[in-house]
Amino acid sequence: MCGIVGYIGTKKAYPILIKGLKRLEYRGYDSAGVATLEGSDLTVLKQKGKVIGLEEKVNGWGELEGTIGIGHTRWATHGPPNDINSHPHESEDGNMAIIHNGIIENYGALREELTKRGHTFKSDTDTEVLIHLVSNVQKNENVSLFEAVRIALEQVIGAYAIVVLDRDSPQQLIAAKKGSPLVIGLGEDREYFIASDATPIVEYTKNVIYLDDEEIAILDREEGFTLKNIKNQEKTPYVQELELQLEVLEKGGYEHFMLKEIYEQPRSVRDSMRGRLRIDSGQVELGGIGDYISKFVNADRILIVACGTSWHAGMVGEYLFEDLARIPVEVEYASEFRYRNPVIYENDVVIAISQSGETADTLAAIELAKSKGATIIGICNVIGSSIPRMTHAGSYTHAGPEIGVASTKAFTSQVAVLSLMALHVAKQKGSIPESRFQRLLIELNSIPDKIEKILNSNELVKEISEKYKDVPNALYLGRGYNFPVALEGALKLKEISYIHAEGYPAAEMKHGPIALIDEAMPVFVIAPRGGSYEKIVSNIQEVKARKGKIIAIVTEGEEQVKKMADHTIEIPEVDECLMPLLTVIPLQLLSYHIAVMRGCNVDQPRNLAKSVTVE
Repeated sequence: MCGIVGYIGTKKAYPILIKGLKRLEYRGYDSAGVATLEGSDLTVLKQKGKVIGLEEKVNGWGELEGTIGIGHTRWATHGPPNDINSHPHESEDGNMAIIHNGIIENYGALREELTKRGHTFKSDTDTEVLIHLVSNVQKNENVSLFEAVRIALEQVIGAYAIVVLDRDSPQQLIAAKKGSPLVIGLGEDREYFIASDATPIVEYTKNVIYLDDEEIAILDREEGFTLKNIKNQEKTPYVQELELQLEVLEKGGYEHFMLKEIYEQPRSVRDSMRGRLRIDSGQVELGGIGDYISKFVNADRILIVACGTSWHAGMVGEYLFEDLARIPVEVEYASEFRYRNPVIYENDVVIAISQSGETADTLAAIELAKSKGATIIGICNVIGSSIPRMTHAGSYTHAGPEIGVASTKAFTSQVAVLSLMALHVAKQKGSIPESRFQRLLIELNSIPDKIEKILNSNELVKEISEKYKDVPNALYLGRGYNFPVALEGALKLKEISYIHAEGYPAAEMKHGPIALIDEAMPVFVIAPRGGSYEKIVSNIQEVKARKGKIIAIVTEGEEQVKKMADHTIEIPEVDECLMPLLTVIPLQLLSYHIAVMRGCNVDQPRNLAKSVTVE
């Protein structure tokens, strides 16, 4: 959500800023802007719409020569998307500019106080209030830019990642972070790059510093890099080396990032299991949670907190831990968790799942659970993000960057890691027979090849998609392990094609949704062979009796459902507890092709953001 870029050095800033904004488009946004120092002038250019529109505006204005600048893509929170509400925002005297991710919760009170002091505001945003506050502090207290930012932030309640540019301090950028990610790239000869994630930085440097909450960075071309906290205490920065490769940020010949990432799943699942699934020794090794395995074994309950697709992966995790490790599990929407006064015990294990590691609701849930003494285990994809820093232990998914807003490889990588965790805990508890444990290890090891085989059905899926691209509604049905997959399939369809879709446990269809079924209603049924196969066959018969259209995901060689369904897509046979890793693939392809055929912006669906860093 929202994208930040900044640069200070000897090169022209604008080409770096505009390229960085393009790299951040995947996060979701509705407007864009840049600010640079052109000699002694602060130049701010911004507008509603896409980065390409901003680029055209800058080209019409003239060449930007400055070697210090900031850029932003905005996802509207306070005030509608328009030119005025776009970032950067300026101080009233036009000396300062700011870009900001997050939400200033007490901006109303601050705005009222500043208005009493004579300030006039142009926008509806909380961000403009913040730059007015910084400017007011600097003038009234006659302090440096850093001090003005620090003192202003002491008055702020909420989340922020900010970068401040001041024409009276042409050798400096000030960056600060609380509850919203910010990373600093270290270049050569006091050259610095700033971004909300590493994607705009990797092209220029591998050495980065991830700011912690309430840290403020002074990036100075003359004095170098200084890191302090909001209490004005100097901090020692921890420099990390980026593992991100530039080529993975490109489409690599695919039409969309989403399709590329669907096809990357054989590799991303394999990478998520690499070094952890030890077929040679018949073991699972999870070094990230090694010191906490006893917490799992002795836990009376596991809580899983997540949002969106990660919540669906967590639901699969519930089935896995209860089935294999015999531990009760509750799966919570992180966005609701802390608002309902949840019961949390010290011997609870809380698993927090997030692709980005920066999901604001999930971070808030972690903070609450941690305050109650629970053990917090993280599962996320982005190294250096906030969740790994806040949790006691955890596992990275190693899926590689996911640029498409609609998560695909994140889901399968999360489920793969949850499968390994559940198996590891089950083995330690002795709740699974050794023969089944070894068989499941072999099955897990075969999953990447089986995903590859399903991807060969792409043309068939495309033909089926053509028939249903114009429907207004769709139902998704699954049982057991495949119920969360039904939810995920429905989410994928609605978020990128804008078709209303709902997922249900198949048995619940007759408790309401069956009223919707007629000859115009497509029903996507996940019906591979398994423990509830006969039940799902009965559900299909109920749909067909009402003239609904059945698109079924079936096991290879299956004949009974084929005779009833309008269309079938086959998957290789697999143990029931691993089915979600396969059954989700055709549903991802279906949603992708339907969206493309409807002319939708697949990688940047309307109103959505990749990383939801505000509540």
